[in-house]
Amino acid sequence: CPLGIIPEHSLSRLGLGGGGAGVPKHSLSPQASVVVERVWPVPLGRAGAQPRLQPRRHRVLRLLRDGKHRPRGDMELLLTRAVQDVGARGDVVTVSKRLGRNRLLPRGLGLYPSPENIRNSPRNSLKPLELPQTPGITVEFLRRCRLEVGMKNNVRWELSPDIVARHFLKNVRGLRDFGVFLGFPGQIPGFGGFWGPQVNGLDTVRVPMDVVQFLRPKTKRFRHWREQQRQQLESSRERLL
Repeated sequence: CPLGIIPEHSLSRLGLGGGGAGVPKHSLSPQASVVVERVWPVPLGRAGAQPRLQPRRHRVLRLLRDGKHRPRGDMELLLTRAVQDVGARGDVVTVSKRLGRNRLLPRGLGLYPSPENIRNSPRNSLKPLELPQTPGITVEFLRRCRLEVGMKNNVRWELSPDIVARHFLKNVRGLRDFGVFLGFPGQIPGFGGFWGPQVNGLDTVRVPMDVVQFLRPKTKRFRHWREQQRQQLESSRERLL
């Protein structure tokens, strides 16, 4: 309805109508209540008599506050397992109530952060020597990585450290906080293999980098499919021979 004007019969199911004899009475809490008012005030009736409602005019209501359909807000949960894009195991995170009540709590991925649950959480139950060495794991992960940067061949370009850093953060998955990127000196004018970014902290890691021709995702998928078909054909030939 325009301008928040609601006919009374549409709210009769909620018990918010004109208070007729057939309308049930509900005790609504402020969190889940719908507050309305009449557009045209009801004139006073005679002494000892009920006010007389006009059939159409006095059954039109104006919506003031809708507490039933407003956003539910956020809630805090203690994660029992690592959840992608949410947090690690044992973290107290703030998520939307829709995500927490529909996904995390029913699947056992989160608990309410009560003092007992926080005290018994996996992270607090571990001894200091048993805690995971996150920097060391990150360095070992970077040693196994290989960066591939795609550049177009129909324009003139030079590969700068900023472009390499952007491709590194985009393509090397599993690395969230990356504030130790050093890059490499100078510019790269053409295609080929190079030693790319360096990571400094516990150790210095040199990640191998390949500068190749840029391909669209559809072309990459087609070439990958064609290579799979070729390998399957060769394997079938070997079995037949």
